[in-house]
Amino acid sequence: MEQKRSDSWPLIELAHEAEKILMAKDFHQLECLKHLPQIIPYPHQIKTAQRVISEMRGRAILADEVGLGKTIEAGLIIKEYMLRGLVKKILILVPASLVLQWTRELNEKFAIQATAHRKHYSWDADIVVASLDTAKREDHLDIILSNEYDMLIIDEAHKLKNRKTKNWQNINKIKKKYCLLLTATPVQNSLDELFNLITLLKPGQLGNYTDFLQNFVEKKRKPKNKEDLKKLIDKVMIRNKRRDGGVEFVARHVHTTTVELSDEERNLYDAITDFIRNHRDLNMLSLLTLQREVCSSTDATFLTLVHMLKSVEQGTHLDTEIRKLIDICRTVKRIAKAEKLVEIIKNINDKVIVFTEYRATQEFLQMFLAHHKISSVPYRGGFKRGKKEWMKDLFFSRAQVMVATEAGGEGINLQFCNNIINYDLPWNPMRIEQRIGRVHRLGQSRDVHIYNFSTKDTIEEHILFLLQEKINMFEMVIGELDSILAKLNMPKGQKLESSLLDLVYRTENKEELNAKINELGEKILEAKKELEKESACLDILN
Repeated sequence: MEQKRSDSWPLIELAHEAEKILMAKDFHQLECLKHLPQIIPYPHQIKTAQRVISEMRGRAILADEVGLGKTIEAGLIIKEYMLRGLVKKILILVPASLVLQWTRELNEKFAIQATAHRKHYSWDADIVVASLDTAKREDHLDIILSNEYDMLIIDEAHKLKNRKTKNWQNINKIKKKYCLLLTATPVQNSLDELFNLITLLKPGQLGNYTDFLQNFVEKKRKPKNKEDLKKLIDKVMIRNKRRDGGVEFVARHVHTTTVELSDEERNLYDAITDFIRNHRDLNMLSLLTLQREVCSSTDATFLTLVHMLKSVEQGTHLDTEIRKLIDICRTVKRIAKAEKLVEIIKNINDKVIVFTEYRATQEFLQMFLAHHKISSVPYRGGFKRGKKEWMKDLFFSRAQVMVATEAGGEGINLQFCNNIINYDLPWNPMRIEQRIGRVHRLGQSRDVHIYNFSTKDTIEEHILFLLQEKINMFEMVIGELDSILAKLNMPKGQKLESSLLDLVYRTENKEELNAKINELGEKILEAKKELEKESACLDILN
């Protein structure tokens, strides 16, 4: 027995030395940096992780501007707490499109064994990454609420800005010791949203709602007692900004490509535009889709017209008009935009992401590219998680082109590519920045080239003028335009897209349309100036 004690003493000493090595020499020091050979964090990311652990006691809103690496900051915090033995069971809730990306980054960059939720038994894992939609299902929610988590992380946390929603209330019930909320836009429309996020994170930090309104809100987006509010917010929120320095982004180069429609395409465009002007009583969404599709591809336009035909009574005047438009579609033999696309891709001679708004256009472009011996992969919202990851991997290793619908503008990081072609321009400008953000972010080592297509003498040309020349969309920070549009005080429920369509079918000639687009641009600029004045009062995040 004595012999066993003597033999075990060296092991005890070794264990003691190992614990000493693992222990931080200083509470502010990040020991995890020694264990992460796959990444070299930026100074602002290290400083953020240190503050969250040493000053905020593991409860924080990470509100960096888009592209500054909030996921890396969260990974550093998780890893540090795990090394210190303070965290074992973790729940990470993110948009569905980001589940595999989070799982992959934690495993590959941080050597953290995270499990993407797929089956019911996935909840048994120590570290689970699941979508917010999955978590809110009653059978899953029961399991989540029965557990006690060392750490809860919510990505895209601005989706929880309304405390009256089921999502907010469900997340509020989750038992957790530490909590991280990640969002680039903690305030979008009102200070209420900030109150709701902070209350979710740390109840009572801003008092109750009545006290908050009385003490800190002068107007919807204008605070009072700003310094006092700032002190309270600084205890739970960190916001790093690009302009603060220390982070260098590669340059953006914006190229405009104007395409001249063929005679057959022009005939179709004019016929569709006349149809819209003569049928303002029809479904607004159908008209909006049709006007946008005619600038995209004949395939997309044809499909929408066929669907419209099914919904009208046969033999009516409307039925006859739609059939005539379908016949005009059949006369179009060449797509000038697609021909220009092939020319540009061959000139680039590198990987390219091509964004289109429509699945029919996506399928047409893939066939057209294949005909010209250009390899491509599709990426769209209908794909399951695994297929999305597979397409991304194929794009990285084999294909020259990814043809993506709007799903490609959300979540995935594609820094290995630095060329984007906006084959179709969204009429909702917020989606443009989401597209660009897939490649123009930390980790991108090459300048980013953005090619915007517009068809000459069409609404698309006016949209590009509005976005690029009038309001300088491509230089705006994400979130800025969202606040500007909210400031315009449009009638309830009316979208920018609807306003643009309204301009199209209420004007009779190009000159009038130019004037109306110009007027809308001036309104947006005025709203931007007003917000800039307010921001002097609202700059409470830093």
